[in-house]
Order: sequence, then C-alpha cells, then structure tokens
Amino acid sequence: MIQGFPLTRTQRDTSAGVEYQFWLTTDNGAERVTVVGDRPLCFVKESDESKIRSLLADIQGWELKPLALKDFAKSTVLGLYCQTLQCYWESVRILGDAGVALMEEDIRPIDRYLMERFIRTGAQLVQGRLGDELKACDYSPKLSMLSIDIETTLNADKILSVAMQMGSLETVLFNGEAPNLNYCESCEGEADLLIKMVDRILQWDPDLIIGWNLIGFDLRVLETRAQAHSLSLKLGRDRTPMKVEKGLNGRWFARISGRVAVDGIEALKGATWHFNRFSLEYVAQALLGRGKAIDDPYDRGEKIQTMYATDRASLAKYNLEDCRLVTEIFEKTAVVEYLIERARLTGLPLDKVGGSQQAFDNLYLPKLHRAGYVAQPYASGRSDLSVPGGFVMESKPGLYDDVLVFDFKSLYPSIIRTFSIDPLALALADEANEKSRVVGFFEASFNSEVALLPQIIADLWHARDQAKAAGNAALSQAIKIQMNACYGVLGSNVCRFYDQRLSGAITLRGHEILQRTAQQIEQSFGHQVIYGDTDSVFVWIREKALDCSMTEHGEQIAAQVNSWLTETLAKEYGVESALELQFESHFSRFLMPTMRHSEQGTKKRYAGKKVLSDGTTEMVFKGLETVRSDWTELAKTFQVELFERIFAGLPWRELVTEYVDRVLAGQVDELLVYKRRLRRELSEYVASNPPHVKAARKLQAHLKEVGIRAQLGRGDDIEYLMTVNGPEPVSIRTSAIDYNHYLDKQLRPVADTLLPFVGTSFDQLTEKQITLF
Repeated sequence: MIQGFPLTRTQRDTSAGVEYQFWLTTDNGAERVTVVGDRPLCFVKESDESKIRSLLADIQGWELKPLALKDFAKSTVLGLYCQTLQCYWESVRILGDAGVALMEEDIRPIDRYLMERFIRTGAQLVQGRLGDELKACDYSPKLSMLSIDIETTLNADKILSVAMQMGSLETVLFNGEAPNLNYCESCEGEADLLIKMVDRILQWDPDLIIGWNLIGFDLRVLETRAQAHSLSLKLGRDRTPMKVEKGLNGRWFARISGRVAVDGIEALKGATWHFNRFSLEYVAQALLGRGKAIDDPYDRGEKIQTMYATDRASLAKYNLEDCRLVTEIFEKTAVVEYLIERARLTGLPLDKVGGSQQAFDNLYLPKLHRAGYVAQPYASGRSDLSVPGGFVMESKPGLYDDVLVFDFKSLYPSIIRTFSIDPLALALADEANEKSRVVGFFEASFNSEVALLPQIIADLWHARDQAKAAGNAALSQAIKIQMNACYGVLGSNVCRFYDQRLSGAITLRGHEILQRTAQQIEQSFGHQVIYGDTDSVFVWIREKALDCSMTEHGEQIAAQVNSWLTETLAKEYGVESALELQFESHFSRFLMPTMRHSEQGTKKRYAGKKVLSDGTTEMVFKGLETVRSDWTELAKTFQVELFERIFAGLPWRELVTEYVDRVLAGQVDELLVYKRRLRRELSEYVASNPPHVKAARKLQAHLKEVGIRAQLGRGDDIEYLMTVNGPEPVSIRTSAIDYNHYLDKQLRPVADTLLPFVGTSFDQLTEKQITLF
C-alpha cells in the first residue's frame, strides 16, 4: 500500500483518457502514482442547455449530465463533462465567448480531483471502480532539502561555479579548475558543469530545492545556459527536464517532476516574516547573527570575478556559505513546517505563492457541493457599494500614565461566526425564518441555518487552540493566516464569491462593535478610551487608587465587556456571540502624539513603556521613526534615549543639547546615513527625483566611470548622506555633510513628537547651541 505526501501534480491527455500524475514522497522514497479516467468538469445552467448543445455541436467528447445541484439563484445546473483536457478548455472558451454563464470553470481538473476528495498532505493509493484512485489519509512527511547557489559573470552569460548543500553533503562545482578543497570539483567547461550538477542532484534525490531568489535567478540562469549548450536539465524524478516560466502575475515558477522549488524570499513573506530588506545578507544577520562573506552590494560582482580569476578557494567558501545560510534560515524559521501545515489546512502546493483564493475554494467548495449548490459565476455579486476598511478612532493626544490595551481575538473571523456571514447564507436569506435570519448591512441578511463559513472558521479556531496548546507554532501561524484570509478573500474582486454585502457585513459590524465597546468601558468604569484601531481599544485609567493590580483590572474589564456582548448580541440580533475581548497589555507611560504641525491626534502611531508579566518593562514604538526603515540611526537612537528618560522620570534636557552638539561637531557621522531601496528601475523615476534616486544616479555614474559594470535598479539599497551639495552616496562622498539638515529633519521632528507634552520644544532647548555654530 502506497501512502505519501503529494509533492507535484501534472495532468495530460493520453489515448486512455485524461491522466493525472502525482509524485508522492513516502517512507520508502518517492513514488509516482498515475490516475486515469477522471473527466474535467464545470457547471452550467439547465436553462442554457439548448444553446450549449448548439455551440458545441462541432466538438466531440463532451456530455451534459443532470445533477442534484443548484446555483445561488436556485436554478438547476448541469455538469459539463469532457473526455479530454483539450475538449474541456475548447468548450469553456467557446461558451465563455458566447456569454454562457459558467460556474467553477477555472478550477484545474487535477486540483478539483484532490479538492473534492479532501486530499491535502496525505494520499493513499486504492483500487477504485475505474482503476487506481487516491483517497485522503493522515500522513506527516519528512522532506529532504537541497540548497543551491550559483555564481556567474556580471551579465550572467557564463556560470563560474555552482554550490550545493544537503545536510552533510556539500559540493562546489567549478567551471574549469577547482581549488584544492575536498568539497570542490573541477569541470571541463560550462556544459560539463551542468551535466555534473544534474547527476549530483539525481544522486542526492532531494524532495525540495531551496535557494534565495532561486527561481527568478539561479534556476532561470541554469536553464538559459543549458539551452545555450543544447542541453536539458533533466532534474525531474522521472528524468524529465526542468521548466522555468514566468506567470501572468510576473512571478517566476519552476516545474520539476517529483521535486518542489521553494524560494526563501517568497516563502518567508508568505509566512508573514517581516524584515526591512529581504537580501540574504540582511535576513541572515537578523536571524543567524552572521551574513555573506562579501556584503558590499556595489562591487560584489567585481569581487566574484576577481576571486574566480585569482582566489578560487575564497570563491568556493563564499558560494557554499550562501547555501548554508539559506538552509539555516529555513531551519530557524521552520518555514517548511509552515508550508506543510498550510497544505494540511488548505491543500495548497508547497510552492504556491499567495493562493488565498484557491485555499478558500478548497475549504468551501466541497462543503458547498455537499449542501447541494455550486458557486455563482465568478465575482458576479454586488460591487456598487461603498464599503469602509477597518475602523480607526480619532485619537486623543497626550502623555498618559497607566493605559490598558484590549483587543478582540480574531475579530473578523469571530464576526463571521457570530453573524453567520457566508455566501450561501446570503443567497438563501429569503428562505430564513425569523429565528434564523441575521440582519447585515445594505439591506442584506443571512440565513444561519445554511451558513457554511462559520463552521469552517469554528473548526479552524478549535484547531488553532489545539496547536497552541501543543506548541505547534507553524500550524498555529498557518491557521491564523487562513482565518484572516477568509475575510480578505471575500473583500477582493478576484474572489468568485465577491459581493460587497459580505465584506460590508464584516467591516461595518466591526466598526459598530469597537465603538460600542469603547462606550461600554467608559460608562461602566469611568475610564477614558483614547484610541481604537480595527480590533483594539486603548483605555486610560484615570483613577489611581485601585483595589487590585492593573493586570487584574484589565482582566475584570475584559470579562465584563464579554458578558455584556453575549447578552446584548443575543437580545438585539438573536445570535450567540463568538466575540472575545482580551486584555493585551499595560503601559505605565504612554504617548499618543499629534500630527506634525497640527493639534489633531495621529493614527497608528504611538509609544509606550510596556509592563511585562515579570514586572520588567520594555519600550514599544508603533509607526514612529524608531521602527521605520527610512529614518537614520541618529533619529532612532535619539528617540529611544529621549523617550526612555522622559518615561522613566530621569533628567533629559541635557540629552537634547548633547545630541545637537555631537552632530555639529561631527562626532556621530556614522549615524547620519540614510538607507533607502529603489522601488523601480532608475530610468522609471521621471516624475519624481527623491534624494536616494539622486544618490543612486551619482553612484551609477561613478561605477561606469571606474569600469564597474554593475547596474543599479529595482530592489537595490542605496546608502547616502545629505551634504551641502545634496545627497551623495556614502562610498564616494566628496562634499561636507549638511549638519543643519540632520538637526532640522531628523532630531527636531523626533523631539517635537514628545516635548510639547512636557512643556517645551526642540527649538527652545537648542537655540543657543545652534547659533554658536
């Protein structure tokens, strides 16, 4: 009996019919499984039958079959079955061009095969009525990973070396003579290098191939160079060639039969890891405390050429270290475990980037079909309404003692559960009786008796609680992302169920709940709510004398609000509340600033001294300069020190003047560097010419002048200083630094975020120091 985890899936037409081929990784290695006999399927309205038969009269191999299913308008639907993939896609094209309503026609047949059978991380081969079939089973894979990195000439028209690492197996293949290191191997030219690389990969036989910018650069260059030598990179487990292609969304993807290519950058972003930059150097330093052997982005290419010519041992170490860094990042972040758990939840392939819509389909459509319905034509719901985003309350600026923060646990998913917000429940609202009808917004209502999504959310919620209890962080994170995606998908016009009555029922209910919660806290406890944001409320405890600790008081407030919500929602809407307000944190000192040059409070910007469970404290900055990548280290360091002193009641006035003096005296020049990333190619900056672009153009001109062929563009980080002659790159600065710029644009804004609340300003404290210079 074969049981395993589906790594790759392909579909094709054969003489025996449509063939689905799956590669499963099993306890005994990889196994290829073939299923034949399934027919591609979509749904059409029964009322369109005669038109469909006329339109498809010249095509062979299709059948219209009556089904016990209806569409959202409660009309009977037919199944359009085809004998071949070619017939299916041609039929869909003809009917679509003729304006015939099609339902679920965009789902790949092989994906539907897995989806309808709830096959996600475990598949078992069984004997069915028509031959071999797959059914779902419980299986936890252990996947092997090979990390790969290539070094090339500056124009990537020649591969210099390829490093590969898989556990204790390591090698560096050189185009030409290799250095005298036990893990290096010489190759008789580029073609020989590619052949040996393929042989080594086939020998090591990994499930995953990982790297950094793996597909868009490494695999794409490898394929291009192989084609130049009339070679095929037969990396598939069945010895089929790898294919690297660019999708309609602009992303590169690789097809390798029986193996999955996973790019580290995309995988970490999908798992909601956040870094100021996603260069391998930056991420490795942040996670591992070490980085690449060469970290200068402007002459790295030239140094690689030099090492290849004069010091291949250093190049080998550099090349292999990149592989090791990627492997360790994958292990440190448990990103593969996250991808496996995501697959277990949603059935998404490991290499799927994004995929919220497909994940929602995998969760929702099988249940919808079993309820007797098919999805409506793609994005055919209401789209003419004005639906707001998350609620953001007007803040009350000030410097406060004792602010408690509360947030709703998974607010939007809990609103879906509580108010039966669901595509089918919206469609069948007219069948609801008084007890089962739940009122929404925009004159919409929902039928709680037929709602499917609330139970899906409840199941995910329960699974996440179990994952947390078991310490399974990867699963917990995967569930959290998927629960929140249920709202995001419904609010997106690329979703088949898109209807603004659905998204509006969620966000507008969120507005109502947050506002009424704030009112309840103020009325019941006499405290003041100074801010609210999407799912959080910030409460100033004005009364100093309490009979308990702030933490205990916070728990009391949360418990009372939850009781009030349960009673109120049952009375007013006839629903059982799944909402849960949680006490999140206590700030002993808290700043809610104003907008610059205004008395109005800011949104999503604050700072506070947070009291931890063990009694210690930590500074928290939200939306301020300290946590923004486009401010200098001078501003960040100054902000942290100034806020810490004022919040702690320590002397602070001399700190402001000291910083001014040190800047003007040139003592902190290393803190004055701006670091900004190019978001576009240099040539695309036409309407605007911001400082980092000016600096980049100066650096590009310099590189060209000295014969370095590196081309700066999208994604490159630019480090520059503001001088008396404008922005200049750090590495080639010739002008004097404009210190007044840093006082005016870095220190003053930071200081005046807080100083007005203690009765002074930056200018009042520093006027004498500045005039001395």
